[in-house]
Amino acid sequence: MRIKGELQGVGHRVGVTTIRTILRRARIDPAPRRDGPSWSEFLKAQAEGIMACDFFTVETVFLRTLYVLFFVELSTRRVRIAGVTSNPDAVWVTQQARNLSMADDLDNVRHLIRDRDSKFTASFDEVFRSEGGHVILTPIRAPKANAFAERFVRTIRAEVFDLVLVLGRRHLLRLLEGYERHYNSHRPHRGIDLAAPDTLGLSPTPVPIRLIETREVLGGLINESTA
Repeated sequence: MRIKGELQGVGHRVGVTTIRTILRRARIDPAPRRDGPSWSEFLKAQAEGIMACDFFTVETVFLRTLYVLFFVELSTRRVRIAGVTSNPDAVWVTQQARNLSMADDLDNVRHLIRDRDSKFTASFDEVFRSEGGHVILTPIRAPKANAFAERFVRTIRAEVFDLVLVLGRRHLLRLLEGYERHYNSHRPHRGIDLAAPDTLGLSPTPVPIRLIETREVLGGLINESTA
């Protein structure tokens, strides 16, 4: 509309569709961006220092809802399962952030992406700010703004929780521990050229076909190929 208005101001009436067609043929965006990179471009450029976090819920066979807090590094795709609780209040959530800090897992975190869930409080954010990080809140009802965390939730549901009945908290913790180990050490990720987070940058030695074996993970829910 801006271009149409400019042309109209000098006596030329051109339809919006015509302008759009000409711009597309020339591969020029109709509305050039002047306020910096897009969100996806920002994430790709700054991924080295960005961590995202979120909750997902698991229903047990006894109809008890358990909340799982996790963190994911955007550059490596490495996931940390922070904890499981039936009551994710401010004290519990803040303590999980402190646990990460005490484990030196926040040393290189410049930005933390989280949604506006009320379970994340000012005390939670302060843990990251005290480590030199900046907390970025996603827009309301914009799951794509926290796409890395959302993708992990879809993955773990499809590969684990859509296939197994969870008996309780201890059972859930065992499943999460096994899957976290698999996800970080073995599962290939498209975003890092089909490497696993723990093997990122390594060049594996080719293994003869006859030496490759299959190992069951999580009671057979997942199979890993290993030498």
